[in-house]
Amino acid sequence: MVDKSIEDLLSNISLTLFRKNFFGIYHGAISAKLDYTNFVINTSDAIFDRIDSKTLCKLATINKDYRWKVASIEADIHASIYNHIHEAKYIAFGMPPYTTAYTLNHDSIECLDYFGKTLYGSIPVYDPGEFDTWYSRNSLEVTKFLKESPHHIMVIKGIGVYVYDRDIHELVKKVAILENSCRLLSIKELF
Repeated sequence: MVDKSIEDLLSNISLTLFRKNFFGIYHGAISAKLDYTNFVINTSDAIFDRIDSKTLCKLATINKDYRWKVASIEADIHASIYNHIHEAKYIAFGMPPYTTAYTLNHDSIECLDYFGKTLYGSIPVYDPGEFDTWYSRNSLEVTKFLKESPHHIMVIKGIGVYVYDRDIHELVKKVAILENSCRLLSIKELF
């Protein structure tokens, strides 16, 4: 059973991110660390504009039990991040359209707007290599990259964005600023 305050928080944030196209209908993941060995994450069939107790599951980071079968496909990555990056309290994975589209033709994101430049400056775009093997190696690669990232964010070419933070509102702010910066860069390229 998931604590009602965590359920409400994830539900509200998920709805906000869904409305901003960070999540697709079934595409994405959001989680919260409960303690040193447990976290809550959406299920694989979660619809992100309606997260509730039925679409959240509590998992142990070190012990895989039957609950892992209903959890998001991203659960391994979230568990790895929680195990190796202790300041991670919240994690989200999504495919914001402007950011993801921008990665298809660029190796880095050079933010030109005030908020993007102030917060990020430049963000490298991670090339995942072969998509066919991505889910067999992504847990290690994402965790390693995020441990070294000063921004707590990873932008992956053609896949999307992983972000973590201690404060869920800061996590949302990071996503919003990045997506807006990429939107502005995309518009700029038209002219």
